[in-house]
Formats: sequence, C-alpha cells, structure tokens
Amino acid sequence: MSIIAEKLKTVLQRTQKLVELAQALQEHNDLLSLENQSVKVALETSENKRKELAETLRILQLAKSFEGTNEKTLDMKQKINDFVREIDKCIVLLKK
Repeated sequence: MSIIAEKLKTVLQRTQKLVELAQALQEHNDLLSLENQSVKVALETSENKRKELAETLRILQLAKSFEGTNEKTLDMKQKINDFVREIDKCIVLLKK
C-alpha cells in the first residue's frame, strides 16, 4: 500500500508543479498582452504623427510652389495660415 501512496504523492506533487507553471505562464501571457496593447497604441500614435507631418510637408511644398507666382506675399501667408487652421480642425476631429 505504501507504493501506491508514494505514487499518489508523486502525482500530486507533479500536478501542483503543473498548476504553478500554468499560473506563471498565465501571468506572463497577461504581461505580454499589456505590452502588446501599449505597442499598438504607440504605433497608432506614431502613425497619426506621421500623417500630420506628411500633411504639413504637403502644405509647405504647396507654399513653396507659390514662390514663383505673382501673388503677394501676404496673400500666400494668409492661404498657408488657412491651410494650417483647416488641418488643425481636422486633427481635433480625428482625436475625438
């Protein structure tokens, strides 16, 4: 009977180790999920910033293209300011 008791004790010990390992793996999985989520948020933020910078670049290129025209400097500055205000409004709407 003692052999059966020893084997049962061994099985219980191994089962306990497996339960502890499963708990540790679950905790690790939870941490990885949180890290993954934060990386996704960072990626989304970076993508939004890239889009914003691309739009700013487009506006600057457009403003530069006005340099060769006969429009007055004040008119060009006003158009650029209008573009920037419109972009800022769009960014505010996107953040909502």
